[in-house]
Amino acid sequence: MPYVYQAARARQAAHPGNARATHSSGKGYEQLKQECLRRAVLFEDSDFPACNSSLFFSENPPIPFVWKRPGEIVKDPKFILGGATRTDICQGDLGDCWLLAAIASLTLNEKTLARVVPLDQNFGPDYAGIFHFQFWQHNEWLDVVIDDRLPTFKGRLVFLHSAELNEFWSALLEKAYAKLNGSYESLKGGSTIEAMEDFTGGIGEMYDVKAAPDNFYEILEKALKRCSMVGCSIDTSSAAESEARTPFGLVKGHAYSVTGMEEVSYRGRQVQLIRIRNPWGQVEWNGPWSDNSAEWRSVSPSEQRRLSQAARDDGEFWMKFEDFKVHFDRVEICNLTPDALEDSTAHKWEVTIHQGSWVRGATAGGCRNFLETFWTNPQIKLHLTERDDGQDDCTFIAALMQKGRRKLKKLGAEMLTIGYSIYESPGRDGHLGKDFFRYHPSKARSKTYINLREVSHRFKLPPGDYILIPTTFEPHQEANFCLRIFSEKKAITEDLDENVAIDLPEPLHPTPNPQETEEEKQFRALFEQISGKDMEISAEELEYVLNAVLKKTKNIKFKNLSLISCRNIISLMDTSGNGKLEFSEFKVFWEKMKKWISIFLQFDFDKSGSMSSYELRGALKAAGYQLNNYLLQLIVLRYSDEQFQIEFDDFLNCLIRLENASRVFQALSAKNKDFINLNIGEFINLAMNI
Repeated sequence: MPYVYQAARARQAAHPGNARATHSSGKGYEQLKQECLRRAVLFEDSDFPACNSSLFFSENPPIPFVWKRPGEIVKDPKFILGGATRTDICQGDLGDCWLLAAIASLTLNEKTLARVVPLDQNFGPDYAGIFHFQFWQHNEWLDVVIDDRLPTFKGRLVFLHSAELNEFWSALLEKAYAKLNGSYESLKGGSTIEAMEDFTGGIGEMYDVKAAPDNFYEILEKALKRCSMVGCSIDTSSAAESEARTPFGLVKGHAYSVTGMEEVSYRGRQVQLIRIRNPWGQVEWNGPWSDNSAEWRSVSPSEQRRLSQAARDDGEFWMKFEDFKVHFDRVEICNLTPDALEDSTAHKWEVTIHQGSWVRGATAGGCRNFLETFWTNPQIKLHLTERDDGQDDCTFIAALMQKGRRKLKKLGAEMLTIGYSIYESPGRDGHLGKDFFRYHPSKARSKTYINLREVSHRFKLPPGDYILIPTTFEPHQEANFCLRIFSEKKAITEDLDENVAIDLPEPLHPTPNPQETEEEKQFRALFEQISGKDMEISAEELEYVLNAVLKKTKNIKFKNLSLISCRNIISLMDTSGNGKLEFSEFKVFWEKMKKWISIFLQFDFDKSGSMSSYELRGALKAAGYQLNNYLLQLIVLRYSDEQFQIEFDDFLNCLIRLENASRVFQALSAKNKDFINLNIGEFINLAMNI
């Protein structure tokens, strides 16, 4: 199950300069390296040892791999030889071409490459067998150190390698990424955009070119101005078509890069062009606006120079945008977060980030198909206040990412099917209940629910307040998630469960009642029978009384109240401080408990005698407690059973602890002003965990 994430409020994007060291020793790359140099030994990474567990988790290696350092494979190893280029990326015997395509795109941006692959590494005099790489993971940059032992067979690298046999940066990068995800096998199968995001901290969008929006040209143009990574491809209908060439010189099932968008004056009118790069460095489009096409003869030499147009077989070519939409099928955009852009770049995204979790029985409500639990999912409020330049609407991208699933592959975890819905805010604060979603349709939603690591989509909505609901498709599925909102103008987000509020009536004081009801007479008789002559009940006697009464109460399931629970009740109700309950104090408690029974029955919607844990939020609110997701998740984990049901004795125990914590907090706050620095939510958290 996921950890219960406490700080769900919006955060700013992490900065790559603050990459966190991840080695289990707590030491960073430079410290580990200097220790090895001082001891004259080569680094051996105990976190990712040179053994089969680092290779595969579901099978034994098909061949006898031998782990070797580059100096044991070739005589003169180099980290980077003649610059990092596409020829440094040759796939080995691992199905991670998605990763390799992203690495190839990475080589097109020197500054981005230099951050992921620090260039001050080599096999020179200060070589210590240790290298490091930096990756983005869920709003955090991580510095991953590895040793340089690589899996080989018959003296050659088994996995990713360079065309230059003595160049090793790409093989070592693949090893670091395998370590980040648990093993080499964990890298089998994936999406190029996933690795692009891990290299940049960017946010991915996928477009079906044939169904792209009317302003698709403007979208691509803006993406390139922001230094976003853009790729495109042509679909294949069968494996046999992979890398098959079309009559126009294009390659099917092949990853291209988009490198430019321009408008050119052609015969008195403006023509939209797009520049494409084939990472092979050859094989180009041969249709209109290709290198040697007749169209360029009608374009002035100065325009051609502006567009860097030259007729050379370098893999880069221009196309008319309308032809691009006919011949290409897919476009992937990795929009870079502001931290990844130059300070001088004019166009930047505003970004806010929420971390959260879906916990069974509390906040894992599933999609709108499951109305009874859908409303229990985390809810994030989005304030759109500034229109796009020259537009009536506000543009933003919402990206929902499930965390750590690739690393959990070895435990049998798969990618969950995830998505989100967006509703217009009703204008009130607080977590929205079931009835709101019963009667209000969504304003927008993710294009589909799909089992990818991240689901993202671009929206244009009028200024206003909206509620975004991130969910798994099925209820009761647990995972941690990261929600990122990228907006062209500043957008404000807040978690609707941020504030913990307690609204309890003033404690009742025992008052004599000259005329007892029949029910009170029965209780007095039972009370006298148990208490004896002193007319006071100890915790042991209270345990007997409550268990005897509640087991006879109709319509509720009840196991047993413990002695500790009864001591907590006495602590709550004992006004005299003698550690026992008088009859008048017991009467006040009984009135309180009747109210709690009434609330329990009200939220037992199926009349089963137990309450769904998903209804606990509403039940606690009816009892005076507005809790955030974090506290609610803790309580559900403590008091619900495997079927997400809560019986009355657990509900009673929960309320007693909450009320005791609330009373103590109020008393301490009144006596000590400094105590108020600890908020009520934090205090309840402490109390519930004692």
